[in-house]
Amino acid sequence: MAGRTILLLLLIIILSIGGIVWFDFLNVIDAKNLLAPVLRFIPFIPGEGRTQPPIDENEIINLDAERLAIRLEVLDLRMQELDTRERDLDSQYGLIMQMVQELEEQRKAVEEQQKTIIADKLDAENKDSNVEQNARYLTGMPPQNAVNIIAQLDDQDAIDVIRKTEEIARAEGTASIVSFWFSLMEPERAADLQRKMAGRPPSL
Repeated sequence: MAGRTILLLLLIIILSIGGIVWFDFLNVIDAKNLLAPVLRFIPFIPGEGRTQPPIDENEIINLDAERLAIRLEVLDLRMQELDTRERDLDSQYGLIMQMVQELEEQRKAVEEQQKTIIADKLDAENKDSNVEQNARYLTGMPPQNAVNIIAQLDDQDAIDVIRKTEEIARAEGTASIVSFWFSLMEPERAADLQRKMAGRPPSL
């Protein structure tokens, strides 16, 4: 019984040492320093303990430094993204400002056109008013005097006065004196005015 017990104890010790060596081989535990005196007698296992780089007492702080470095890298990427967006916004802002400037120029051009149209309309109204006033003056004076004045006008002004005189007569339901003016004019002048009146639309 004593021999069997000793044999079992030796078997347990061998299995224990083998398990420790196997876990040490798998880097689960570091047992070579503890078993160095025993492993020295085993030829295929080095007796010295495992050589590991020394651990600095501040290594835990280095983990925080790595986390900080990762956060800084993320922030740097975020800043790059924001810079890209800012450049895009600046580019879009430039395009918008260019469009605003073009629209402002178009608005000013339209305003100038409107002013020109209004001015032309006022000029036309003033001209029409002046022509009507001259036509009434000529109608009220002796026909020969009216013909002498008309003879001194250029063709377009003379045609405008004659047409306005006929327009006034139609509006008032009276006989037009224009045919009598033509009879008092020089034949060539009368024929020239009648020809131009027939071939040119009313200007007023």
